[in-house]
Amino acid sequence: MNNLINISLIANRITGPIPAELANISTLRSFVVEFNQLSGSLPPELGNLSHLERLLLTSNNFTGEIPATFARLTALKDFRIGDNQFSGVIPNFIQSWTSLRKLVIQGSGLSGSIPSGISFLTQLTDLRISDLNGPGSTFPPLNNLTNFNTLILRSCNINGTLPDYLGSVTSIIVLDLSFNNLSGLIPSSYVGLRKANYIYLTGNLLSGLVPDWTQNSGAVDLSYNNFSTGNPPQQTCQSGGLNLFASSSPVNDSETVSCLRSYSCQTTYSLHINCGGPQVKVDDSIYDADLDSGGPATFQKGGTNWAYSNTGHFLDADHSVSYTPSNDSQPSVGNSELYRNARASPNSLTYYGFCLRNGNYTVKLHFAEIMFTDDRTYKSLGRRVFDVYIQRNLVLKDFNIAKEAGGVGEAIIKNFTAVVTNGTLEIHFRWMGKGTIAVPFKSVYGPLISAISVDPDFPIPSENGNRISAGAVVGIVAAGAILIISVFVILWWKGCLRQKSSLARELKSLDLRTGIFTLRQIKAATDDFNITNKIGEGGFGPVYKGFLSDGTVVAVKQLSSKSRQGNREFINEIGVISALQHPCLVKLYGCCVEGDQLLLAHLLKERGDLMELVDRKLGSDFNKEELMVVINVALLCTNVSPTLRPAMSSVVSMLEGKIVVPELVMESSELLDEKKLEAMRKYYQRVEEDEISEIKNQSISVNSRWTDQSSTSATDLYPLHLDSSYWEKRN
Repeated sequence: MNNLINISLIANRITGPIPAELANISTLRSFVVEFNQLSGSLPPELGNLSHLERLLLTSNNFTGEIPATFARLTALKDFRIGDNQFSGVIPNFIQSWTSLRKLVIQGSGLSGSIPSGISFLTQLTDLRISDLNGPGSTFPPLNNLTNFNTLILRSCNINGTLPDYLGSVTSIIVLDLSFNNLSGLIPSSYVGLRKANYIYLTGNLLSGLVPDWTQNSGAVDLSYNNFSTGNPPQQTCQSGGLNLFASSSPVNDSETVSCLRSYSCQTTYSLHINCGGPQVKVDDSIYDADLDSGGPATFQKGGTNWAYSNTGHFLDADHSVSYTPSNDSQPSVGNSELYRNARASPNSLTYYGFCLRNGNYTVKLHFAEIMFTDDRTYKSLGRRVFDVYIQRNLVLKDFNIAKEAGGVGEAIIKNFTAVVTNGTLEIHFRWMGKGTIAVPFKSVYGPLISAISVDPDFPIPSENGNRISAGAVVGIVAAGAILIISVFVILWWKGCLRQKSSLARELKSLDLRTGIFTLRQIKAATDDFNITNKIGEGGFGPVYKGFLSDGTVVAVKQLSSKSRQGNREFINEIGVISALQHPCLVKLYGCCVEGDQLLLAHLLKERGDLMELVDRKLGSDFNKEELMVVINVALLCTNVSPTLRPAMSSVVSMLEGKIVVPELVMESSELLDEKKLEAMRKYYQRVEEDEISEIKNQSISVNSRWTDQSSTSATDLYPLHLDSSYWEKRN
């Protein structure tokens, strides 16, 4: 063992941690254990392997941080840790790996930004980093790295503009900067990249004109950006190898994807696609054929009212690759013809339905894993993991087809409710760097979908009704118009419509970051305000727990007829809360203004772990017991009832450990009587009269957009409304 140079245990069923004794093999140059089931932290002793050149740990279950001792692995040329569950950040000590040629950190679990020390790795030719959690950062300093042939920085929360210097790296074959927050123009220097085979800038905030050179290059994907397309405007989503799907801003709200404006179609009520397969009839539905061969940067219109867009190519493929895999064996499910074929993508796949009538639809996504085997060979060790979005809302996280279906070749159907508001429906599948990438062979990874069905949750208008004469139609319309006008006048005279129309107009004028529900939807969610779903009551009125049709749990506040809160305060509350976006605030999910009903729907979340309040900058350098004392004392000091807040002397004693911190009481049985309430109202009325000018200057507009850089006073955030039920809600 002392002279062992290479250990390769690829694609086995090895479990447990890496033994620290491995570090005793001082001659070891290559250690490869990819696609296994190893776990635990990496032993720091491995940092003693001074001759180690290859360390490949992809697709295991490793946890913990990268040991600091790894800084001594200065002979490393190839380091891969993708598809694991590491924690912490990419260590800056990688700057000592100056011999490194290939660095792969995709879906590793690491967070934070790419360290500046990467600028010292001037020998890098292949850099792949993706799916970093944590806050955003600017583009990493790569100006000294001029030997790239593959540069992938996907989903790394990179903001700012594209660096000019990348245009001078003419050796680049693959450039993938997709799904970041890059903005601004594509630098003119990027014309030097026109010989690159693949360029992916998908899912950013890039703007300006689409450069001419992109249409004469290899595969270039500029979808999901804010480009303009010149004059006259571009009317196509595909131009040669250039994908421009959703690349330019909409002309108006009804034209979400401007490149689809040239397509005309009649209103439809359903959508059925046999993804990657021929047309089939299942039950009473005909599933459209989807036989396009696909490609790295592809938009293709199918059927009459749908299209698909693909971003990405299968890296490192050692044989011909198909974007529409098939399995001739009979799947062990009904309607098996839907599961013989599928459409796959190495990165991002979007199906887009248009010309749909607005309303609620049931979306069924049909899955079956047809590329792995169900035996004891290495071909059964594959894992396919990806995310699914509907209408840009995440509905499936880290979805594994075989695991969810109960095995390879088994089918599973996932049902969702989607709301179509502008005639369009978007179903998006995206690979987040997780799962195996070379089992049973290289290029088997990323999302895979077998079929899609979309059916309305409302009655479809009949096409074969009895015809009536034009005169009868005119008479019916005239009579109906008179009846409607009469009813409208009566309701207006009684004041029933004035409040609603006023509220509706004000709601429409707000730049709301929330949805508007119908009373019927709210009743269905709360079981018609069933008393068993009641979870509280304040000055505003009762609060009910509800379940929306998509499974979202909400808390519905219903304005009581006895409430002192008026319509103006209702509008203010909607505007302010919908504008505030912060993880520590309860999110306003929607509202309802219908008849005499005023309702707010907040996202209902379970109480979290108090340790989440700890500043991440502390790392693990704190005493948990002492920290919990501080947090619990702080919560006591913020009790809604003044009688339950401790005196300052008690606070000091509790922090010094002289007295025990009492249990937090969230609701007080001691209610303020009317005399105390009246005294408090008068006191705060005097305060408001003294500071009325300052409050007016600092009060926020409900139409304001809140950004991370805004600075707002406490008076701005929480204005007092003395004619409201503020004090009742506090108790």
